[in-house]
Amino acid sequence: MHIYVDADACPVKAEAVRVALRHDLRITFVSNSWMRLEDHPLVERVVVGEGADAADDWIAEHVGAFDLVVTADILLAARCLKAGAQCISPTGKPFTEANIGSAVAMRDLQRHLRETGESRGFNAAFTPRDRSRFLEAMEHAVQAAKRATG
Repeated sequence: MHIYVDADACPVKAEAVRVALRHDLRITFVSNSWMRLEDHPLVERVVVGEGADAADDWIAEHVGAFDLVVTADILLAARCLKAGAQCISPTGKPFTEANIGSAVAMRDLQRHLRETGESRGFNAAFTPRDRSRFLEAMEHAVQAAKRATG
């Protein structure tokens, strides 16, 4: 099992590292620019070229079955689910085969509403409760992957 983090705007990098190290798992942070991370042999940093989907494409090309992806990007989550990975958002919401279709549809609807001026695209603030939900969801995902892989 490997953990991949879509890292550019991820607010839970330290929490993801903490869970990965507790379980002795490799974790790779993929971003468009260099960022300071914990110096540990299991923590890897990949800096991809500039481009809207460069980090997403890198993760989608490397992810496999039983891996875990942390991302807020619904389209990346859909790609990773097709590869057999588990996906969770930084707020702890799991993306699953059962909910990814409606998540993509809602994303498209919200984009349309922003483009037509019907919505300004409000994003809720990241809260301590979101951080707590993320830690719980990540722990649950790691435990599920460990059970699945024996």
